[in-house]
Amino acid sequence: MDAITWQWVIMIGSSLLLFVVSPLTSKTNDFFKGSKDNVPPNSLWLTSSLVISWLFAKSITNAADLGYAFGIVGGVAYAGYYLSFMVAGVLIYQMRIKGQFRSIHHFLETRYGEVAVGLFSLLIGFRLINEIWSNTIIIGTYFGEQGSIPYFSSIAVFTILTLAYTLKGGMRSSIFTDMIHLVLFMVLLVFILAVLIPQTPGGIAALASKGEWKMSQGVNLLCVALLQSLSYPFHDPIMTDRGFITPPRTTLVSFAMATVIGVVCIILFSFVGIFGSMKGLPAPATVEVAKLFGLPMMLMMNSIMVTSAASTIDSTFSSSTKLIHLDLLKEKGISVRKGRITMVLCALFGTLPVFLNPEILSATTISGTMVLGLAPIFLFWWIKAPKWSFYGSVLFGIACGLTTIFVKDVHWIQFSDGKYADLLSINVVGTIGCFTLFFIPVLFKRK
Repeated sequence: MDAITWQWVIMIGSSLLLFVVSPLTSKTNDFFKGSKDNVPPNSLWLTSSLVISWLFAKSITNAADLGYAFGIVGGVAYAGYYLSFMVAGVLIYQMRIKGQFRSIHHFLETRYGEVAVGLFSLLIGFRLINEIWSNTIIIGTYFGEQGSIPYFSSIAVFTILTLAYTLKGGMRSSIFTDMIHLVLFMVLLVFILAVLIPQTPGGIAALASKGEWKMSQGVNLLCVALLQSLSYPFHDPIMTDRGFITPPRTTLVSFAMATVIGVVCIILFSFVGIFGSMKGLPAPATVEVAKLFGLPMMLMMNSIMVTSAASTIDSTFSSSTKLIHLDLLKEKGISVRKGRITMVLCALFGTLPVFLNPEILSATTISGTMVLGLAPIFLFWWIKAPKWSFYGSVLFGIACGLTTIFVKDVHWIQFSDGKYADLLSINVVGTIGCFTLFFIPVLFKRK
C-alpha cells in the first residue's frame, strides 16, 4: 500500500478502536461532567486529559513551524502559552475554596449578571468553533492539497469518526480516551526524536542552541504568550470545565503537573521544525521532515496528528454541550439525548470555516488577543467590582482582537521590531487598557 492508503487505515482504524473501547453512558453526571458512575476522575486521569487536550494538532504544528522559523526560541515562545495551566489552576482553586463558586459561569453570573454571562459565552463559543476547524485542517493536509477532494473528504471522515465515539459517553468518553491518546502521543514523540537526534550533527545540544534570543527572532511572540496566559485559559472551557469536576486539591495538583508536561512536550516537538531548518528543508516542517525519512516517519507523524487532533475535538464536543445545556440554559434533569444532538450541531458549525481557508496560528493569536479583558476579571476575582468593570475590560479586549484582524500594520506604537512586533504592541496596549478600564469603576464605587 502507498502512504496515503496507510494514512487512511491509521485514521479509520484508530477511530474505530476508540469507538469500541469508549464507554457508553446514560448518566447525566458522567456524560456532562466526566465522572464514572458519579465518581470524579483522579489526578492521573485529569492530568492526562488536560495535557492532551492542549497538545492538539494545531499546537504541535505551530510549535514545529515556530521552531523552523526561530529555533529553540520559537519552541519556548509557544510553550509560554502552557503557563495558562498554572494560572488557571491556582485561580480556580482559590475561587472554589474561598469563593465557593461551582463554575466559571456561576462566578460571572453572581458578580456581573446574566448579560455578562451571555457575552462571555459568545467568546468561548468562538474559541470552541476555532478548535474544530483549526485541528481538522491539519489532518486534511496529510491527505491532499488544501482545497482538494482528498483534503475535504479526510476532514469529513475524521470529524464524523471522532464525533461517533464522543457521542457514546460525552465528557466521560473524552477523559477515558484522553489517557490512551496521551500514552500514544508520548510513545510517538519518543520515536520521532529517536530518529531525528542521531541524524543531527551535535545532537540534542545543537537543536537546543539553535536560534537567537532577540525580540525580532521569536521573543516578541514569547512576550505575547506570557501576556495572554493571564487571560487565555479562561476562554477555554475545555480547560476550565476540568477545573470543577474533581476535589480542589486534586485539581490544583493536576493543573501544576499539566504545566510542566505541556511545556516540555511543546519544546521537544519544536525540535522537528529546528531539524528541518538545519537540514534546509522547505516548509511546512512536519510534512517535509516526514518525507525526508520515508514512509515509517510519515506514518508516525500522521498518527501523532490524528491522536492530538482527536483528543481536542472530542473535548470540544463535550464542552460545547455542557456550555449550552448546563451553563447557559441551566436545564434541570437534562437528557443525554439533547447533549448528543448539540454535539452533532457543533460538529457541523465547526467544520464550515474549513471552506474559508483560514490560518491556524491566527486561531491562537487572534482569539488570545480578543480575551485580554478577562485577565483582571479573574486575577482579581475577589474584588466585588461593578458591572462596568467587566464590560469595559472585555469590550476593550475584543476591540484589540478585531484590530489584529482588520489592521494589518500597527505603526502608531511599537515596542520592538521584527515579526509579531505589531501583535506584541497591541497586546501590551490592550493589557494596560483592560486593567485600567476594570479598575476605574472600582475606584469610583469606593468613593
